[in-house]
Amino acid sequence: MKTFLDADFLLESETARTLYHNHAAKMPIIDYHCHLDPSMVANNHQFKNLTEIWLGGDHYKWRAMRANGVDEAYITGDKPAREKFQKWAETMPYTMRNPLYHWTHLELSRIFGIDKVLSPATADEIYDECTALLQTEEFRARGIMEKMNVKVVCTTDDPIDSLAHHISVAAEGFSVKMLPTWRPDKAMAIEDPAAYNTYITALEVASSVSINSFADLMQALQVRHDFFESVGCCVSDHGMDTFYADDYVAVEIEAIFAKVRAGKQIPPCDISRFKSAMLYNLAVMDHQSGWAQQFHIGVIRSNNTRMFKKIGADTGFDSILDINIAVPFNRFFAKLDEANALAKTVVYNLNPRDNELMVTNAYNFNDGSTPGKMQFGAGWWFLDQKTGMENQLNALSALGLLSRFVGMLTDSRSFLSYPRHEYFRRILCNIVGKEVENGELPASEMAFIGQMIEDISYNNAKNYFNF
Repeated sequence: MKTFLDADFLLESETARTLYHNHAAKMPIIDYHCHLDPSMVANNHQFKNLTEIWLGGDHYKWRAMRANGVDEAYITGDKPAREKFQKWAETMPYTMRNPLYHWTHLELSRIFGIDKVLSPATADEIYDECTALLQTEEFRARGIMEKMNVKVVCTTDDPIDSLAHHISVAAEGFSVKMLPTWRPDKAMAIEDPAAYNTYITALEVASSVSINSFADLMQALQVRHDFFESVGCCVSDHGMDTFYADDYVAVEIEAIFAKVRAGKQIPPCDISRFKSAMLYNLAVMDHQSGWAQQFHIGVIRSNNTRMFKKIGADTGFDSILDINIAVPFNRFFAKLDEANALAKTVVYNLNPRDNELMVTNAYNFNDGSTPGKMQFGAGWWFLDQKTGMENQLNALSALGLLSRFVGMLTDSRSFLSYPRHEYFRRILCNIVGKEVENGELPASEMAFIGQMIEDISYNNAKNYFNF
């Protein structure tokens, strides 16, 4: 019987162990999509206790705690920090076979050097030891990033954000490059005219452009796009239910925009047409700047109406959406390709049924200009667990080029999530190592295979995004 989380965790063959320990483990981390708070990096935030850094904002853990019968007061409520952590420790044994069980113990081991199993019996000891470490310089926000050998992080930022924290971190010469990611979702969200007009007013202030038409809107966004580029941004991101690729003419989009600016509710057909125009124009903007673009597809958000009203969005009530995406996917990218305006693109699906669909559709638009131009992104959100990662890697390998893959990301709000890169790398090495041992890949090509592992772990992302 193997020891839990030992040096060869998840590595089931000698070749897998060689690939991981000699190639993957040494590579730095590029976290090209995350939701870290830039102010915490700029201010080198010091966490008060383990609850703050581990449970604050982590809706993965919140969902598990609710499922285990923990009262909301111990999750997002005002109970003392130690009591909240104790409730998480009580939940921990019940998360076996959930990725939270592996992630939790990887984070304890790799970041805090604690190899004990978290349970109600060890909760106080672990809480006290980790909280004490968090009071030291090494365990402030920047120290943790350096400890985990992070080289680049790309935060997720709205076009109206000042990016002051990114600017200050760059000026200080911090060893980790923190870059913004352009996330213009709110500029497309005309479903709620009141909220949208409030946002447009803020965009007017940020861009110094009066927005009275759709053309004005695109001018204002271009101003902010240029500003983001000046601060080092080289990648955009869109979080959507599906792709939008309706036919439209400019006069129709101007009329729709005028209605929403007048506070009128827009019918679904016009919302779709407007988003089609927005998405196309934003994609052209990215191409003109030489950026890469990301599309996260297939989430249905804030489904628990009662809890949304009580504690807001991004609190653990989102899930996988069942929606057809192939037709709008191809229409959207074909239009960009025909106009010679298709940027490097990473697509992510949340519904696991769409793995093969995403690879095959994305590969319709590779054109030989860039290795791996169209990327099938890493297992995302509900799919960034062992089975989800294996399925994503297998679909990509079967229908595309695994060797050109840009690898893993955290998609996390937590400074403790970097061991997810290790988790991914071990799974990758185990898959490839097993096939070498089975004679499905040639042992004579281990030099290339080892380089491929290093490339997927780090080099491909570095080159693809031009970091």
